[in-house]
Amino acid sequence: MGWQGRYFEDFVVGDVYRHPLGRTVTETDNSWLTLLTQNTAPLHFDRHYAAQTQWGKPLVDSTFTLALVTGQSVTDISQHVLANLGWDRVRLPNPVFEGDTIYSRSEVLSARESASRPEAGVVSVRTIGFNQEGKIVITFERTLLVYRRGHGPRFADVEPVWDERSRRAAGLDEEPT
Repeated sequence: MGWQGRYFEDFVVGDVYRHPLGRTVTETDNSWLTLLTQNTAPLHFDRHYAAQTQWGKPLVDSTFTLALVTGQSVTDISQHVLANLGWDRVRLPNPVFEGDTIYSRSEVLSARESASRPEAGVVSVRTIGFNQEGKIVITFERTLLVYRRGHGPRFADVEPVWDERSRRAAGLDEEPT
């Protein structure tokens, strides 16, 4: 079935996970997020205004950067999350511009049993996002409750049904295995 993410028992303090997918930020990403969040800072969407700043072009909305890098980490960190407990020490040491490609990685800072949720454990990670030149554009620490193996929701376990119409459409004479 492929990679399905880590459970609480899989986290080891000091482990570093390089998240597999990079993502190029587009003008549309920046424009839509500023509109969706009603961010009225013209530095994000007004090229004429932004050209007059030290950057000379629009900056990507920092909340997009936070959301993107958090999302990139899900496959390794929070595929089996019960709850996010918080983001701390969010820092943006370098700007993100439209056209930058963002990559990320996370380091496990701590992992402990939950005192109130026996089906989960508390995990803290430090995640960094960096651009195509390796410049770090965001760092943050995130704390979350992660299910223990055998607890929490399960992924769907549905198998395809090969009826006659589906077999014909696929050019098959008999049901595949």
